[in-house]
Amino acid sequence: MSSRGPYRRHSAPFKLQLCQDIRAGVIGRRDAQRTHHISANLIHMWLTQFDRGELTSEEAEASVIAEYEAKIAALERKVGQLTMELDLVKKTSRPPHGASSGRSSIVTGPGGALSDGGAKL
Repeated sequence: MSSRGPYRRHSAPFKLQLCQDIRAGVIGRRDAQRTHHISANLIHMWLTQFDRGELTSEEAEASVIAEYEAKIAALERKVGQLTMELDLVKKTSRPPHGASSGRSSIVTGPGGALSDGGAKL
C-alpha cells in the first residue's frame, strides 16, 4: 500500500455533491470509497453532517469564498514582499552619480585597463 502523505482536504462543494449522489442512489458508498479513495468512516461522517443539514450549498459557497480570500491575502503579502525587495535592489545597485570612470557596457562590463608596453614573451 502506498503512502498518500499528509491529510487530504476535500472542498465543501465536493462533499455536498458526493452526499447528494449517495442519498439519491446515483453512487453507492463502496463505489464512492473506491472511486475517490475515501475511507468509510469519512463518508459516514459526511453523510451524518449532510443529514443534519450541516453541509449546505450556502456553506459550500462560504467555504469557497473563504478559500479565495485566503489565497488573495497570501498573494497580496507576496506582492508586498517582492515590492520591498525590488525597491531595495534598486537602491543598492545604482552607483553614485559621477563615480563611474570610463566607458561601461551591459554586455562587456567596465573597460579593461590599458597596458603600458604590450605583452612580453
